[in-house]
Amino acid sequence: MDDDNVRTIRGTFATREAADLAIEHLVQEHGIDRADIFVQAKDAANTSGIAPSGGDASRDAGGSDLDPALRGEIEVSADVSRDEIAAAEQAFREAGAAHLTTR
Repeated sequence: MDDDNVRTIRGTFATREAADLAIEHLVQEHGIDRADIFVQAKDAANTSGIAPSGGDASRDAGGSDLDPALRGEIEVSADVSRDEIAAAEQAFREAGAAHLTTR
């Protein structure tokens, strides 16, 4: 993409499931290239979000449930063209994004 035409949209999500849903919508419904979408913990600690969502549950060797690492929000960012901003913002909102920014 031409650098003058590219904007970065960022949103934070309470669960990994919500972040994954936003990514799925960006790629499948709006045609955003997956290579232009990035996921990371909002803060320094590794996290599965701030609330369990089921998809991040795991079990130990004995079959007991382990609590997911709930240490903060998950940030999803996407580099999109100016023409894609409205669609990307809608996908983020529909998936439950908080603190949505575009620059």
